[in-house]
Amino acid sequence: MRKITKRSGYEPKSLTAWKRRNPNGNYQDLSDMERQTIRSECTQEQFYLCAYCCKNISGERSDTMNEHVVARRTAPNRGLDFTNIVASCKTPDQCDDSHGSQFLPLTPFMQECETELKFSLSGKVAASTDRAQQIINTLNLGDDLQNNKGLIEQRKILVQSLLLANGVDTNDGLEDDDLIQMVIDDLSQPKDGRLEAFSPVAINVLKQWLN
Repeated sequence: MRKITKRSGYEPKSLTAWKRRNPNGNYQDLSDMERQTIRSECTQEQFYLCAYCCKNISGERSDTMNEHVVARRTAPNRGLDFTNIVASCKTPDQCDDSHGSQFLPLTPFMQECETELKFSLSGKVAASTDRAQQIINTLNLGDDLQNNKGLIEQRKILVQSLLLANGVDTNDGLEDDDLIQMVIDDLSQPKDGRLEAFSPVAINVLKQWLN
């Protein structure tokens, strides 16, 4: 995961206008236009990465879902709360599709989401806390090949490609902390408003090398 920062008090203008016209409305009453506006704005503020697995998303209905971090069934009063909505991929049995209405003790709104999940070059993720393990299980984020081989393989291939493209050969090892930090800084910077797929995962791996 990568921490998502919501602007205090901000929501799309079209959502604000819709709420004024529909003071007793809820999320399921929104038209496709309002839903797409929410989807697009969440995707942009996440630099076109899924809030949970960090794969690329387009912000279009075909591959991107408006995901309520605190589920609507649990907190129906937060169904139209833009600060509770993120953009998730629509991968079956993963992320939004796996979340359902389960409680998430660790969310992309917390800084700890970047440190309590530990990624490796194998593409697997491990947990450093009980709540991180709960998140891995709930969202099916790939700690075991039997659980989510597809995501693990995607991460492995793309993370290693990202590192090679930035001059890091994982076969040779790397002991130059300054170079590692330079690569981290480069991967952290969006280009044309977008981050590379799984770049937060690559950063997570590199930060473990620094530590």
